Amino acid sequence: MSRSTSLSLLGLSIALCSSAAFADTVWLKNGDRLSGTIRFFDGSKLLLETDYGGSIPLDWKKIATLESDHELLVKLGPVDGERAKSLLAAEPGKVTLANGEAPKTIDLTQIEQIMKPKPLVEDFTWKGNVDLGLDYKRGERDSDDYDVDIKTQARHGRWRHNAIADYNRELKDDVVSTDNWSAEYALDRFLTEKWFWQGRFEYKRDRIEEVERQRTLGTGPGYQFWDDELGAFSIATLANRSDYRYSNGEQDRFYAMSVKWDYNRYLIGKTVELFSVGEVGRPLSGAADYSLDAEIGLRYKVTDWASLNMKAEKDMVSGAEGDLDETRYTLGFGVGW
Repeated sequence: MSRSTSLSLLGLSIALCSSAAFADTVWLKNGDRLSGTIRFFDGSKLLLETDYGGSIPLDWKKIATLESDHELLVKLGPVDGERAKSLLAAEPGKVTLANGEAPKTIDLTQIEQIMKPKPLVEDFTWKGNVDLGLDYKRGERDSDDYDVDIKTQARHGRWRHNAIADYNRELKDDVVSTDNWSAEYALDRFLTEKWFWQGRFEYKRDRIEEVERQRTLGTGPGYQFWDDELGAFSIATLANRSDYRYSNGEQDRFYAMSVKWDYNRYLIGKTVELFSVGEVGRPLSGAADYSLDAEIGLRYKVTDWASLNMKAEKDMVSGAEGDLDETRYTLGFGVGW
């Protein structure tokens, strides 16, 4: 064997050993061992990124122990956490947090979250998506349809920030038939792992329909059924102060009760996402009978950040001074993070 060949084989061996040494490892209770990179744990699933099967969600209850050479933030509660330089395998059902001269072995059942620490707020997580829908038709009747939706959510400790905005505009033969936009901000404070208290502000503007402006300020309790890498589902019951202004100049101001929901679920290896958000409300007094603002749709991931989406939206207000009943179907593309 020539010297150049020997050196090449030696270099390849060193590279393979190095890559293996830096790979995270998860041992399952059935004796299997998986290697990859630990990305996130929140709830019941550990997300392990591999070069042979993509991102694999592992049932936390099936894991015996694990190890990682990367620095990770291990949270033992909604607020308390420890920044571990590495994780070391321990006896089944336990893991050792290596942090200098004082390693600490804990039960896996004590861990609520594992994530890569952020520079400023260590347990800060941020996710969201922007969906765009464009539709141009040219024929006996020309139509242009634009739809933009933005949804984002950030969480740190017991606080969660939620923001939603959308814009819709449609022209038929150069005549505007739909022109509206809305924005909402909600702040959640978690009281327990599942229960939270929400405060929110919402504003809607419509230049075509009878209900010209809607402004809502509300607060109330909510419940988080689940929130992990495979999806989330929460509901909130709010007491609201609503102000409606109609195109004829009339106004309504009243208190109302409403129920909000926010649901999404990943399917088929996280390539397909089913989602639905909305709110249904009824005033305690006033001219409006009820209101509904909801959407349901599907996203198909083309890449890690790009997706195709289709959805249906329903916006209804029933009242004495004016009514709103609008249904929209859109097909478009988007980006997510």
